[in-house]
Amino acid sequence: MENIDKDDIRYREAERRVKKIKNFYVFTFIYFAVNIFILFLNYRGLKPNESIWRLKYFSLPLFWGIGVMGYGMSVFLPGFVLGNKWEEKKIKELMEKEKSSK
Repeated sequence: MENIDKDDIRYREAERRVKKIKNFYVFTFIYFAVNIFILFLNYRGLKPNESIWRLKYFSLPLFWGIGVMGYGMSVFLPGFVLGNKWEEKKIKELMEKEKSSK
């Protein structure tokens, strides 16, 4: 097994990625726990003959779920939104602008 140098760029990048994945799992758990609780409270508060299948009861889980999905895409598909190697290209572009302005 290769010795791990905690100052290595690859190690720091992997550590950052693991933290992002862990945060995604925590946020997803919180999403499900909170929404199940809210839906349970809404169900208990229904009036007789009122249906649970109304948009007002599912708007929070729906829109929050879209946010969780967006965050998941940024964690697991980092090149999806801004393309592969976007950060590197942008850094080079900004460095070139800095050189030319001097």
